[in-house]
Amino acid sequence: MPVQLANYVLQQALPTTWLNVGFLYEKPWLLERKCVLGPQSDRSSPFAPALFLPEASDYIAPTASETIRLVQPTSSSPFVLGLQASAREHRLAINVGIHEPTQDGKKVKNSLIWINESGHIERRYQKLHLFDVDIPGGPVLKESNSVEKGTEIVPPFPTAVGNVGLLICFDLRFPEPAISLRRQGAHIITYPSAFTVPTGIAHWSALLRARAIETQSYVIAAAQVGSHNDKRTSYGHSMIVSPWGDVVAELGGEEKEEPEIAAGEIDLKMMEKIRNEMPLLRRTDVYPEI
Repeated sequence: MPVQLANYVLQQALPTTWLNVGFLYEKPWLLERKCVLGPQSDRSSPFAPALFLPEASDYIAPTASETIRLVQPTSSSPFVLGLQASAREHRLAINVGIHEPTQDGKKVKNSLIWINESGHIERRYQKLHLFDVDIPGGPVLKESNSVEKGTEIVPPFPTAVGNVGLLICFDLRFPEPAISLRRQGAHIITYPSAFTVPTGIAHWSALLRARAIETQSYVIAAAQVGSHNDKRTSYGHSMIVSPWGDVVAELGGEEKEEPEIAAGEIDLKMMEKIRNEMPLLRRTDVYPEI
């Protein structure tokens, strides 16, 4: 059964104990790409309960003005409406980073939405930490020129794969939000991203593993990859990390002609075992609780 799925590709059916993390290439031809959905020969299970897509999956523009010009509300965005329709059709939750308009229209929101199995937007998070870099003789990336910063940590919420806490990209460099989400009951923390290549090479894997280890939670980081325009290239290497810091799944970073999908098992019993056997008892009598 061919299905048009905006600008990402769904995987074949996987057992419900698995979930998927994917990334997309920022290539116009993917907007019309189709794939066939069907059970694998050795599996009769329904689709995995959740698909995770990168930050800014709808578009990455070359300028701040273009970022603002292209934004659409979720109620009329063909990209979001297509994801909602696919979520309903396949009974699949989708976590995806998008742009949303601000109230005054002067900037956009860098948002992460959770579309549930019924196709409804159940949760949304607005990126707290914006990526502003101005290196003498090097790149200048000022996210704050076009993006309004968020003002709150959204509490974790129950899903078919566990309690999910939402964070985005540059939030990864700040352990406090992740620690707060763990304290509030998160099993999984997301970091959909569009990391630059130099910072990705230096820090991506180390930061993801650190957040997983210190929160004893699964970390899921679906990442943009490849060249978006003459000013911007993303590192890729989408990753699922276990609460012990093991890399459960990782995708590539080189630019290819086809998107990739990775799958990884989420074992909440193993997570609880780690938390019970190595309890992290914080000294909130000495320093503030986050």
